[in-house]
Amino acid sequence: MTTLTRDEAYELLRSWTDSEALMTHARSVEVVMRAAAHRYGSGEGDVEAYGLAGLLHDADYDRWPEEHPARIVAWLNERGETTIAHAISAHYTKWGVSYDTQIDRALLACDELTGFVGACCFVRPEGISTLEPKSVKKKLKQKSFAAGVDRDEVAAGVEMLGVELGEHIQFIIDALKPHAEELGLSGT
Repeated sequence: MTTLTRDEAYELLRSWTDSEALMTHARSVEVVMRAAAHRYGSGEGDVEAYGLAGLLHDADYDRWPEEHPARIVAWLNERGETTIAHAISAHYTKWGVSYDTQIDRALLACDELTGFVGACCFVRPEGISTLEPKSVKKKLKQKSFAAGVDRDEVAAGVEMLGVELGEHIQFIIDALKPHAEELGLSGT
């Protein structure tokens, strides 16, 4: 149970983040994580924590990239939001943090792939409306496309969640579609 409100979280994110692209990424991962609470968590009772983990996972990256995610993790821990803090501290496997809960695994599985699905939408005239998992999987094989997306992290995330890649991609597409206009995923 989280006591942090979305408004408080958003206010912090906005004060620490100047990059509109990073703000959009944070909102995109929030949207997907709210849906993930129903699919991978225990449902409605997890929605706020999952959503806030998605919203805040990169909150300190814009201002303090060399310290990421230590600042946001410390901020959350100071407020007693240990579950969200731990999930954020674990959203990159190379940090060596344990994956103890479904929220930890879901954030790992949703972060990079949500950004990648967004990148796929940007190169399609019809955006997300006709995007299919097979197209995303094909782009994942092209190392030069969205080169900043760590394919190993994508693979580790779906493996830890115990889901098939195509199924998880479809889940992310379905979660993002209702928010396509807000997130700039509607195409040209």
